[in-house]
Amino acid sequence: MSGVVRTEPLRGELPLLVCGDPYSVVVLLQGYAEPEGVDDAVRADGSVTLVLPRTWGSASSHRESLPEGGGVKTALEEAARGPILVDTGGPWAREALLGALAGQGVAPGDVTLVVGTHGHSDHIGNLGLFPGAALLVSHDFCLPGGRYLPHGLGEERPLQLGPGLEVWATPGHGGQRDVSVVVAGTVLGTVVVAGDVFERNGDEDSWQALSEDPVAQERSRKRILGTADVVVPGHGAAFRVVREDPQKHSGGADEGEEQVHLVANDEPS
Repeated sequence: MSGVVRTEPLRGELPLLVCGDPYSVVVLLQGYAEPEGVDDAVRADGSVTLVLPRTWGSASSHRESLPEGGGVKTALEEAARGPILVDTGGPWAREALLGALAGQGVAPGDVTLVVGTHGHSDHIGNLGLFPGAALLVSHDFCLPGGRYLPHGLGEERPLQLGPGLEVWATPGHGGQRDVSVVVAGTVLGTVVVAGDVFERNGDEDSWQALSEDPVAQERSRKRILGTADVVVPGHGAAFRVVREDPQKHSGGADEGEEQVHLVANDEPS
């Protein structure tokens, strides 16, 4: 990938709806991380995002149980036919999460798949609200009742959930098993719900201190910036990714040289 990448805030009130076909993306709760008091204490919670298939509506209050038989491909596709929740926030956000879902006409029992981008408490603290959903937490995929299925997810092998909907292995922040959800075909292009691969827009000087594997996370960040038009980070507002001609910034590059420059515009949203 060669070029200059610039990021800028995506303005809009919550819930932030990005319509698409066959999937729309709704940012229900915006994550945050704020210093508090002494001893480097931080008050934080993770972003919560809903992915809605175009074919699903609030009238679909009843859904069939997820299949017990069949392989992992069938199970993943079936799980993605209903509302998909990406991260759940911490347990202290329970009522806010339920209210945000209700605002979209979604009850906890309607959710067919919950994806936890990684295992930190501020991202998977409300899994207990969704006993009827399939769970993909980091690299562990299970059907309701605890039936775990192998799937082979890796950096070179994403999981296909539906047309234009994938789960990527994006290691780094929490170790080797972090994941991100990639939704193509929205009105803003490709949206990547990235967990804490990106803490927030403009985090270039701070994310390394929170990373279990900075080398892997740098690789994951570059991969996402090479694909995403919009990124939903773990602890801040969604932001756009704008690609520009590198000639404007560097005066040219040697032929065949691969370069990625990130120019962050951390203007308040």
